Amino acid sequence: MPKSSPNLTRFGRPRSQRRALLKSLADSLILDESIKTTLPKAKAVARYTEKLVTKAKKGKTNLSNRRMVISGLNTVEAAHKLVDEIAPKLSGRSSGYTRVEKIGVRRGDNAQLAKVSFVDDFKTAKKSQKTQEIPKKGAEEPQKSQPQPAPAAIKDTESKIQPKMTTQAPKRAGVRGNR
Repeated sequence: MPKSSPNLTRFGRPRSQRRALLKSLADSLILDESIKTTLPKAKAVARYTEKLVTKAKKGKTNLSNRRMVISGLNTVEAAHKLVDEIAPKLSGRSSGYTRVEKIGVRRGDNAQLAKVSFVDDFKTAKKSQKTQEIPKKGAEEPQKSQPQPAPAAIKDTESKIQPKMTTQAPKRAGVRGNR
């Protein structure tokens, strides 16, 4: 019987480390909305995130699903972003929320790299609300306060104060030295 090929989804890690890796990659994917990693990890985190998004779509109305999403990610911030912001924007889809694109090989070990991102673009143009207040014609501009110089009496007393010299006790001279 031929030897079976090693399971690539294990990543050479124990179960607890594998789960922690997937949680942190999914957390980064949700917060940053795209990540770059190796191809096997990208495929695994895409599958993991797809399941989380499906639960998050129901999490708006169901507390149990929201708690499952929170337990599936490292930070509560990422879980709330997934449930409150990302999942409602993906409500038109029933699956296929993520995309995995090959981007080349890593220079050091020639590992295949991939970019994982959500299919829909969530980055909306941020409206700059920098409203400049235009002063009215009748309004007076506030006067800028000038730093006032210190009175001469205070300057003279500061220059007269000198640090006190402390004297040390003379060292004992003896056979055993100074104790």
